[in-house]
Amino acid sequence: MSGALIQRIKELEAELEKLKSQLRESSGAGEDMELTSSSSTNGSTACKPDSNTRSSSKKGKKASKERPFDFSAHPRRHVALRLAYLGWAYQGFAVQENTDNTVEARLFEALLKTRLIQDRQSSNYHRCGRTDKGVSAFSQVITIDLRSTQFCGGLGVTLPENVDVSTKNKAAVTEVPYVKMLNRVLPQDIRILDWVPVAEGFSARFDCQSRTYRYYFPRGSLDLALMADAAKRYEGTHDFRNLCKMDVGNGVLQFERTILSASVKPVQPQCTSSTDQYDLFIFEIKGLAFLYHQVRCMMAVLLLIGQKLEAPEIINQLLDVQSNPRKPQYSMAVDYPLVLYDCHFEGLSWKQETEEVNYVLSALQQHWTQSAVKTHVVHGMISGLEATGGVSSDHCWLIEGSRQRNYRPLLERPCCESLESRIDHFVKRGRLEREEGENGGEMVHRGKRSKHSHTSSSLPLSSEMPSSKQSTDQKAAD
Repeated sequence: MSGALIQRIKELEAELEKLKSQLRESSGAGEDMELTSSSSTNGSTACKPDSNTRSSSKKGKKASKERPFDFSAHPRRHVALRLAYLGWAYQGFAVQENTDNTVEARLFEALLKTRLIQDRQSSNYHRCGRTDKGVSAFSQVITIDLRSTQFCGGLGVTLPENVDVSTKNKAAVTEVPYVKMLNRVLPQDIRILDWVPVAEGFSARFDCQSRTYRYYFPRGSLDLALMADAAKRYEGTHDFRNLCKMDVGNGVLQFERTILSASVKPVQPQCTSSTDQYDLFIFEIKGLAFLYHQVRCMMAVLLLIGQKLEAPEIINQLLDVQSNPRKPQYSMAVDYPLVLYDCHFEGLSWKQETEEVNYVLSALQQHWTQSAVKTHVVHGMISGLEATGGVSSDHCWLIEGSRQRNYRPLLERPCCESLESRIDHFVKRGRLEREEGENGGEMVHRGKRSKHSHTSSSLPLSSEMPSSKQSTDQKAAD
């Protein structure tokens, strides 16, 4: 090391010591000043005005930030929102007590964060359907009261109390950009598509004309002609107690539902003449309302028919609840291929914004790119193994549970409890109540302990429930 460098290091060290000494002297002087100031005020804390002032200033800013939003100063507007979501990562659409990982929980977090609602209880909220765990939606619909800018009134607008009448004559202003605001704070797999103002009494739940589900599945070795034949047998009004989960504890006491159409068709029309086992098909079903797990049970039976384990006539036998009043035990189809494809409402003209449509498209294209690449990577691995002599399994991977080596026909299997037995069980638990009917018969209705009841439902206790009154609690329940 050169002498000049050593000399320079010594100079820097000396300068550092000098600075440290000055800092200690400055600190000591500050303490002396504080002590002097304290003694001059007989020990009072008035010697620290700067500290208190800063603290007070911070508290003032914090208090200003925490000042509640004044919802009473804004109009409210009853609107319908149409949304799409990929439900694979969620425990279903509807909020649940045992988890907050639901689509609806994320939706309300966004509504509260954007100050579009004050709270759920006062939001006049209805949903069209409550899709199950893992189920997606292309077109779910909710109705809700949201904060509005429309002091001049309009469809679905409720003005705040004590509003100056003259404000009604103000020039119309642009409505709150509901779609943009929500999409900027929602997760990427939940997207608001569009919105429309609706009358105050309009309900996404009760005013829906029909609901359409789609279940996606690969051709594999399935007999599609048999499946198409069987699907048509679902059409019409039937008792579906053998093709759903009987949710008696929540007051669902009758199981007649009307299916408007049911079909099996290729996703791509050009695949009709193809024989590739990897071609995708859909089971599409349109109905007025659905029971809990109904579509997945219907699909499970179709898959058994497609494998030629059951004949199409099994559908008619399961729908004949007089001959078969108890559901045979079988596994449902898995959840992830199921989609709430459409909810139909009369007279709604959805308001779409080009910018937001493109924004949603961009997010979905990103999802598609990742999924498509992964699909082809896996398909490449499969093709490589097949080329070396591997034989593809003909097992259907879309039915829950392990593969049954020795298949047992549905009507030869053990059966679940009967409807009457389930009713007795929940009456004993207090979830349902019995009372005498008009003609001396017995009526059963939802008990006071039911957590999910919205409307009263009373039905005669018999093996055949009337079709005049459908339960509204399980609409679009898959």
